[in-house]
Amino acid sequence: MVLRELLLLLFFSHLIISSQSLEFTKPHKIKGPIKTLVVLVMENRSFDHVLGWLKSTQPGIDGLTGQESNRVNTSDPNSHQVFVTDDALYVDSDPGHSFQAIREQIFGSDYTGLETGPDPVPDPAPMNGFVQQAENMSEGMTRTVMSGFKPEVLPVYTSLVTEFAVLDRWFASVPASTQPNRFYVHSATSHGASSNVRKDLINGFPQRTIFDSLDENNLKFGIYYQNIPATLFFKSLRKLKHINKFHNYALKFKMHAKMGLLPNYVVIEQRYFDVDILPANDDHPSHDMAYGQRFVKEVYETLRASPQWKECALLITYDEHGGFYDHVPTPITGVPNPDGIVGPDPFYFRFNRLGVRVPTILVSPWIEKGLVIHEPNGPTPHSQFEHSSIPATVKKLFNLKSNFLTKRDAWAGTFDSYFNLRDTPRDDCPEKLPEVEKALRPWGPREGASLSEFQVELIQLASQLNGDHVLNGYPHIGNTMTVGEANQYAEDAVSRFLEAGRTALRLGANGSTVVTMRPSLTSRTGGDYGQYPQSQ
Repeated sequence: MVLRELLLLLFFSHLIISSQSLEFTKPHKIKGPIKTLVVLVMENRSFDHVLGWLKSTQPGIDGLTGQESNRVNTSDPNSHQVFVTDDALYVDSDPGHSFQAIREQIFGSDYTGLETGPDPVPDPAPMNGFVQQAENMSEGMTRTVMSGFKPEVLPVYTSLVTEFAVLDRWFASVPASTQPNRFYVHSATSHGASSNVRKDLINGFPQRTIFDSLDENNLKFGIYYQNIPATLFFKSLRKLKHINKFHNYALKFKMHAKMGLLPNYVVIEQRYFDVDILPANDDHPSHDMAYGQRFVKEVYETLRASPQWKECALLITYDEHGGFYDHVPTPITGVPNPDGIVGPDPFYFRFNRLGVRVPTILVSPWIEKGLVIHEPNGPTPHSQFEHSSIPATVKKLFNLKSNFLTKRDAWAGTFDSYFNLRDTPRDDCPEKLPEVEKALRPWGPREGASLSEFQVELIQLASQLNGDHVLNGYPHIGNTMTVGEANQYAEDAVSRFLEAGRTALRLGANGSTVVTMRPSLTSRTGGDYGQYPQSQ
């Protein structure tokens, strides 16, 4: 009798354990119409600079009228006044977009007391220091930062805004440069970074990401890269179990889309290095925006032709404004610090205000034609659209059971409701977008040019991927590279990293292991990059 009861107990225990296992592995159900969200984050342009003049054809957009201006000296009301223009074509030099420069652009002063002193931060922000900051930077820069593109010069964006939706109150998450803002796109925090943090670039930023939440909910993600995936700045994405989620854009994106194999969350990364054979298409000055337009056109048309189109959405935004003028005041009130971290000296930034407004376009057959989206409807009275809106929307869109990543994405506005305005997807979405035949820049790529700050950071990331970060030359790696050398170095590093990871997986390595490389023989002996000191 006792034996029988014991056997029955073991049997029912097995059933309970089995049912729990089945429950755990059960596919996650997405209730809404969107099953795949594609995110494309371009580089360093403000809303007014790129889309501001669309107001002339779509008055509902909060864009430019031609009356917007800045004075050369914010403290002198009689100083020369510089008005916005619509003659932008290309930008040769890079406007200021450091933390200090942006503070001056927004508030007309680089007074450090704005962060730590007794003086209150002006609200609304005057947005009156763009010309002053540019004037102090270099000759001719004032005209550059106040210029904008005619709608016909950027025909792909003009068509997408006309056919789908534009968000005219989407802001950078931080009044800082590229990398901190890119962190917010996927993690709703920069983990205290308001600029390049070398230690964290080596070790990988440790914060939780939307990729972790998707993984926990048995949903798929994929990163389609070109030169180097900047998402590898996140430490968790360097784990072996994620190695096969990195795909070469040229080889895999169109194929996956055609076969209906795009994952739930798709990140597309650009070509960040401007070389002759494949010019940069990220829109970072001084790169030719014609290539960026062709790139966006290719992404859209690939999705439009995919069997997944009717369950798909594409969000195009920019990481930060790049120093270009925008007239809409940066939100200051009610912006929460995401995780309680205060930035390093000398600024001690509390991450309690947003950056400058950036161009953002939302594309889907579930989006009404010509929609202009302004401020979000909550979740708080002060909520705004900013980069943390992406993980916040993913959580709602895909019904994730995981918690919000930080206080910032819990606060940020979401755009999921705009997919619910229709009962059925549109069938009139264009299959093709306008051709972009002419270059906007009168010269081609300059492979011999030195690197931008972001490109140096990418090379520092590459040196971690291939193990060169242990060499004595690491702190200076990238500083003396040309664009052409950096492109080759980055591509080789990514190839080695992914190949090593896939080999380790085939050999049965633990998927939670973070891939850590040693320097190659080429790196140790100088090789093609012999200008860097050898390991000692």
